[in-house]
Amino acid sequence: MHIGVPKETASGEQRVALVPAAVSSFVKMGLDVVIERGAGLEARIPDQAYEEAGARLGDPASVFEASDLVLKVQKPSADEVGRLKSGSALVSLLHPATNRALLEQLGQRGVTAFAMELVPRTTKAQSMDVLSSQATVAGYQAVLLGASHLSRLLPMLTTAAGTIPPGKAFVIGAGVAGLQAIATARRLGAVVSAFDVRPVVKEQVQSLGARFVEVEAVAAEAAGGYAKELDAEQQDRANRAIAEHIRDMDLVITTAQIPGRPSPKIITEEMVASMRPGSVIVDVAAEGGGNCTLTRPGETVSVHGVTILGPLNLASMVSHHASQMYSKNIQTFIEYVVKDGVLTVDLDDPIIGPMCVTHDGQVRIGEGS
Repeated sequence: MHIGVPKETASGEQRVALVPAAVSSFVKMGLDVVIERGAGLEARIPDQAYEEAGARLGDPASVFEASDLVLKVQKPSADEVGRLKSGSALVSLLHPATNRALLEQLGQRGVTAFAMELVPRTTKAQSMDVLSSQATVAGYQAVLLGASHLSRLLPMLTTAAGTIPPGKAFVIGAGVAGLQAIATARRLGAVVSAFDVRPVVKEQVQSLGARFVEVEAVAAEAAGGYAKELDAEQQDRANRAIAEHIRDMDLVITTAQIPGRPSPKIITEEMVASMRPGSVIVDVAAEGGGNCTLTRPGETVSVHGVTILGPLNLASMVSHHASQMYSKNIQTFIEYVVKDGVLTVDLDDPIIGPMCVTHDGQVRIGEGS
């Protein structure tokens, strides 16, 4: 089997789908791996490292047109879809819930496509969970980004020039990204608090040294451990608690997202106006429209003296380790789905079935996922 890894072409994307350690493992499995020249440079991985791991270097044509299995980070462009060999397979982040046209193009091309964001949240598939691995990086980077825009220091400092009190950080959403944000803010010396609509995460928040902001009779957890939307009464109760708490914060990190749906609006303009001048909001959910009503995805704005950042693709900003983690997720999946050098598409398999979005010319989103 021939595996191809192209250089990512999406704007701002610095990750690469496979790192040399995974290449070595595939070569030991008897698989042929071709990497497009320069594919790993943005992740600080030189071509030489791939060659030393046993990969061949090639141009885009050799990666797409000669490969039985193509591995990517971002979804393929129309040009890349046209280059995929009929009967080949693709493993990538595909955002299937909002990219029906792309799935139809892949199906018409005869490509079997697996969406990495559809890895089931089960113990068996945990090491394949791309959303968790990349959210870990995003939560970390969000705090560093926010701290760099603050006009204040986060840690308490006692100096000859006086004592500086610690900054206050508030994390909304205690999923993987939120918990990493809490841990990072704590390491930087901030006093951290957090809110989540799932009371079950309270102990996790407290174990990281943060205070959990509890709201009576507010609980909303969906299948797989994800948060779900609150009803009107619960939402009003949560809004009042957040509004009361947020006014004294220096740094606010919002991470609340619902898979396949727009990010819920949590922070209103009125809440922003109540915050102290110089405060910073980093909206990790900006790609889904943002948790703050004033967020502009991909931009940094200042409203009522508060800086609001809407970064896109935070994980890509830490491209080396983000690539390393993504590569391990893909490697584990490939080792699961490839048997004796052959790709096995068992649609009844509890992992393969939900992840497979196109097969035999058909779009399967909504069937196994």
